[in-house]
Amino acid sequence: MFGKVINVALVGNPNSGKSTLFNALTGLNQKTGNFPGVTVEKHSGKVRIFNPRLNERQTINFIDLPGTYCLFPKSLDELETFKVITEKNNADYPDKVIIVADASNLKRSLLLCLQVIDLGIPTVLAVNMIDLLERSKLKLDSVRLAAELGVPVIAVNARDRKGLLELKQALFQDQVAEPKVFDNPEIQYPELSELLKKHTGKENAYEAALIASNYDLLKEEKSLPDLREVLKHFNKTPYSLQTEESLRRYAMIQSILENCLNQLTITRALSFTMRLDALFTHPVWGFLIFLSILFFVFQAIFSWSEVPMDLIDSAFLSLSENLREILPQGALNDLLTEGVIPGLGGIFMFIPQIAILFAFIAMLEDSGYMARVSFIMDRVMRKFGINGKSVIPLISGVACAVPAIMSARTIKNWKERLITIFVTPLMSCSARLPVYTLLIAVAVPNKELGVFNLKGLLMMGLYLIGFLAALGTAMFMKWVIKSKERSYFIMELPVYRMPQWRVVALTMTEKVRVFIRDAGKVIIAISILLWGLSSYGPGNKFEELEAKYSNPELIQQLGESEVSNRLSSEKLRNSYAGIMGKTIEPVIAPLGFDWKIGIALVTSFAAREVFVGTMATIYGAGADDEKGTTLKNRMINDRNDQTGKPVFSLAASIALILFYAFAMQCMSTIAVVYRETGSWKWPLIQFVYMGLLAWFSAFISFQLLS
Repeated sequence: MFGKVINVALVGNPNSGKSTLFNALTGLNQKTGNFPGVTVEKHSGKVRIFNPRLNERQTINFIDLPGTYCLFPKSLDELETFKVITEKNNADYPDKVIIVADASNLKRSLLLCLQVIDLGIPTVLAVNMIDLLERSKLKLDSVRLAAELGVPVIAVNARDRKGLLELKQALFQDQVAEPKVFDNPEIQYPELSELLKKHTGKENAYEAALIASNYDLLKEEKSLPDLREVLKHFNKTPYSLQTEESLRRYAMIQSILENCLNQLTITRALSFTMRLDALFTHPVWGFLIFLSILFFVFQAIFSWSEVPMDLIDSAFLSLSENLREILPQGALNDLLTEGVIPGLGGIFMFIPQIAILFAFIAMLEDSGYMARVSFIMDRVMRKFGINGKSVIPLISGVACAVPAIMSARTIKNWKERLITIFVTPLMSCSARLPVYTLLIAVAVPNKELGVFNLKGLLMMGLYLIGFLAALGTAMFMKWVIKSKERSYFIMELPVYRMPQWRVVALTMTEKVRVFIRDAGKVIIAISILLWGLSSYGPGNKFEELEAKYSNPELIQQLGESEVSNRLSSEKLRNSYAGIMGKTIEPVIAPLGFDWKIGIALVTSFAAREVFVGTMATIYGAGADDEKGTTLKNRMINDRNDQTGKPVFSLAASIALILFYAFAMQCMSTIAVVYRETGSWKWPLIQFVYMGLLAWFSAFISFQLLS
């Protein structure tokens, strides 16, 4: 009905603005950031665009591919781009390619552009961030550059959505009748070229040479013949082919740009960036500034979110109490007021903190500061068996370990990538944030230490503990895993830019939406399940308890309120949930945890944030005289059945916080580690190791603080 769908791939260097341009073209909200390595998987979006040649709208499938500097892939994300561009039987093989070039570094961007042109794929060059040129009063002669390259050249500013109409229309322009060839293997090494075409079955000489240049990476593919002997006969290696080709192409690019741009550097933007980098990348001041930023973020998370969190908690408490009065008494009333409503409160109460956290992360990413963090941390990271590129997954792990582990694909060294995957779950993700917040609010007094907030300091300490645990584990694995592969760290430091507030707002909205959708479904389901488990028990135990506490003499002796309180407590203890908690209590008792906490530990293995919903449900099914008080106050007032001491004492709360800081309580993370490593070996080792680390950390802290 709508005609053929045209595949258009967006290809470019890391941090060239591909994802921003993709969002602008498709209207989607893919994650963007002003640092390399944001896109680690291909994304696609279909758009209907008017084709003036056909006088009708045509469907364009835009594909945002991971960034790569050239078609000599060195990591898994770059290999993904290479395969889409070179394999014609690939479902995403493009009909046309948009090369997204950074206006501040056209020389580097054009290497990839010339390679794609030589593959014979119709190409459009989009020179992005053109505003950097305009600010420095430089002008790109795009008409002359188009004539030099033989492809349309469009100046765009994806952030401000300038030049998009011209770019869309360029997709329907005819290419030149005879596309230019910039590096012809049939001229450079004719005999070898013929043999490579014959062995690979490729008609395009450059495509055959490209496969030979990447033979070391592609040799495991069953369809690929052994090309090593062919190359050896001509005194060539994959590396020598790559080097010779790059040198030839850069010589051409230098000549092309001299005719199209009067200056090859964006002096004003770079001058501002260099002045800031003298401070932000300083070996001493750089670290102090980074720690100061972290400190400010965590102080803000507690200070700014306290009022809205209390309001949300009180609102759900009032809703539960009102529904209890309005609805007829019975199982449905109890389900809603003790299961569903407390579970919803456990979700929405932490939205302010999650929104604030991701707002800061988005601002740091979009400004370009995150790349500097990688740079200053590289020297430290190398001592622990990883490099500066591991900082991106580790910092991303503060949001969620799943995409953070996937972003490790940008790490070229296999050993360093595996270590990064292994230690990333130790970083305190946003799923731990509700647990930390609730336990800190229950156990830690609200004290101000000068300008510092004690709760904020503890929160920052927890994130630092996770980071230190990750480094310690990485150092251990450095000696366990053997690899002779060389390691190096090369990363572009982008120019500083003012964060796009639209991007910041979209990031906050998206992360809150994901938390409500993904965590919310699990929390609500487990809250309802827990309500059932805590409201019913085996046999006729509940009937016996009803009979026991309906004794008029007991009521007269203790009072109606105390009898009701004891009945509710004994029912919970003898319910299915109580039996489950009592079963594992001997294992967790040395940590200072009682059977109620045991229930939460079991349920939160699905996802850490379920802890809050579990606590809300358990205490919602607790003593009647506590109804009308917030979850925090119920937890503060709870006493251990045997010792009579607070269940959530400072010692027990810190032990529980440390348990959640280290335990691998996330099924999604286990699944993605399996997918990224291709083996159950590593996720199982992770699960056992982190579980033991969590237990012993909690045990030691409880014993010391007790």
